Amino acid sequence: MSHPIPDMNAVVGSHDLLLVTLDTLRFDVAEELAADGRLPNLAAWLPGGRWERRHSPGSFTYASHQAMLAGFLPTPASPDGPHPRLFAARFAGSESTESRTWVFDAPDLPGALAAAGYRTVCIGGVGFFNKQGPLGSVLPGMFQESHWEPEMGVPSPTSFEAQVARAERVAAEQAADQPLFLFVNVSALHQPNWFHLPGATREHGDSRASHAAALEYVDAHIGRLFTAMSRRRPCFAIVCSDHGTAYGEDGWTGHRIGHEVVWTVPYAHFTVPQQGGDA
Repeated sequence: MSHPIPDMNAVVGSHDLLLVTLDTLRFDVAEELAADGRLPNLAAWLPGGRWERRHSPGSFTYASHQAMLAGFLPTPASPDGPHPRLFAARFAGSESTESRTWVFDAPDLPGALAAAGYRTVCIGGVGFFNKQGPLGSVLPGMFQESHWEPEMGVPSPTSFEAQVARAERVAAEQAADQPLFLFVNVSALHQPNWFHLPGATREHGDSRASHAAALEYVDAHIGRLFTAMSRRRPCFAIVCSDHGTAYGEDGWTGHRIGHEVVWTVPYAHFTVPQQGGDA
């Protein structure tokens, strides 16, 4: 069942906005860990304690984020559409735009939110956000401000801690009278992730189990991110994967392929009340 959609015309301007992409996270792993009580910090915010099953707009990071940052978030995995969107560029004939959708006149969501008075900040993770070349500069270039350093990248065993620490700094310096749109691309799930599984070695390589261990690592620190983003005003948060990845299913490994484990992703949106407010 799809999560209820709020009136985003009331949310935009009154709430800080947080978009977290758990890069490469598979739906089945996310669902399994939530059901087993292994994601206490995330599950506390998931509507009903469960992820929503959705379909990704792309099979790898660049394609999926180009779509999401234009307002095309993962689509509910049910055939009873059209499924209304939270954000949408004004487009004649759009069947997924309705009265609750925040409609903008810009080619991308960060630019539209900046025009609406938001400070827009990107905290990158995987290589498409590292700004070390033209391709790695396209997505972060949509934001007024972007941050990336090697400690936030995929080879770092403490990547998410570095990202959260930077997010806390960004939020702490935010002017109280200006809303913030913070985007965080979490690199910890992406290969290599073997080092998150106790006892694993480089020779063992990545596996579904190390992928799950990486998600538990993220869960252990994500509460700090929600706390930082709810100090000034309520925060509307979207937490999802951009695509999944295969670990040998039907002979497939990796992503940028048309396999079910790649196209099916976990998704959630929810409001974190301002600290001290009512839940």
